[in-house]
Amino acid sequence: MTEVLIKVEGLYKVFGKTPEKIMPMVKAGESKDDILANTGHTVGLKDINLQVEKGQIFVVMGLSGSGKSTLIRHLNRLIDPTEGKILVDGEDVMKLDQKSLEEFRRHRMSMVFQRFGLMPHRTVIENVAYGLTVQGVDKKERLAKAQEWLETVGLAGYENQYPSQLSGGQQQRVGLARALCTDADILLMDEAFSALDPLIRSEMQDQLIELQEKLHKTIVFITHDLDEALRLGDRIAILKDGELVQQGAPEDILLHPATDYVEAFVKDVNRARALTVETVMNPPAHRITSSNIEKALQQMRTFKGDYGYYVNDDGYQGIITQKKLEAAAKAGSNTAIDEKLYEDVATISPDTVLEEVIPDSMESRYALPVVDDKGDLTGELPRSSVAEVLSGEQEKGG
Repeated sequence: MTEVLIKVEGLYKVFGKTPEKIMPMVKAGESKDDILANTGHTVGLKDINLQVEKGQIFVVMGLSGSGKSTLIRHLNRLIDPTEGKILVDGEDVMKLDQKSLEEFRRHRMSMVFQRFGLMPHRTVIENVAYGLTVQGVDKKERLAKAQEWLETVGLAGYENQYPSQLSGGQQQRVGLARALCTDADILLMDEAFSALDPLIRSEMQDQLIELQEKLHKTIVFITHDLDEALRLGDRIAILKDGELVQQGAPEDILLHPATDYVEAFVKDVNRARALTVETVMNPPAHRITSSNIEKALQQMRTFKGDYGYYVNDDGYQGIITQKKLEAAAKAGSNTAIDEKLYEDVATISPDTVLEEVIPDSMESRYALPVVDDKGDLTGELPRSSVAEVLSGEQEKGG
């Protein structure tokens, strides 16, 4: 069963002198612009409800002013809400006193900032070890741990450099190592890669994905870039004017935008690079399970098509056509199915991005067999499904 680590319930934030007095207007549905014009108060967040599962990368995205950075700063109470609950591992963060809150920030959550947030007068290794310094960890131990994380992010040899001597990408690696060094359960990453040039940004995304496969941290990642959200997120929440307009798995956001706003976001996304085979494949319709040619032919004749996927106790074996089965049955030379009957069709993995399988899909007269790492047939990918998804002919909503 999946464990929920962060739960946000009915979260509101109104900036201004008397936010409590403005709440009835917010709850009555008055617009952000009207409230600002009439009261001088700014609605930062409006009735946010979400859950972040343990070990998940949860991406919050939206344009400038949508409330995404305001939201992430509520999680460690850098900002206090006007109304609402924030639960971390079942604990109400709003009930923490100052000392408990400081301990919570030191041990439960680490933050990676857009502009790196490094201390220029400290060396790289001192920057990485800083969180452990605050925790009161012995110098020898904290430097050893910092060294490990520098090696993990590919910065061994830069220990005694200063931030000004590093490139932007290297500085952000230091920031990431510093956040990881405290062993916090949760990483908050606020536009962490947006200050980097595209190539370095892509490399940092790769590194985060690689690290997450090993560490299984719970990460709340803020971005305004949908391509980045789709690449990194296990789940995505989209904000507009402080309201949560849609949340779901990346493929749900891309294939079933809930509003015109979300649809405008996703319309220019390269679907071939954003979607995996698993998100668009069909269940394997025509399985051949008998190893006997005559019985296999009987199975085949119950299908609408003229081919099937032969599977046995060892998993998927190959595609077999009705024509070859009939020829083999007529020859009567061998009653058992063997590899001579298989068509020359490549298998594809459910995790592969569509872009990589388009050539095989377009060239094959068969729906490509989707086979997992255990060798089991998990689906089929017909050419028509690929064409439909890439042309954008998906039902809106859902």
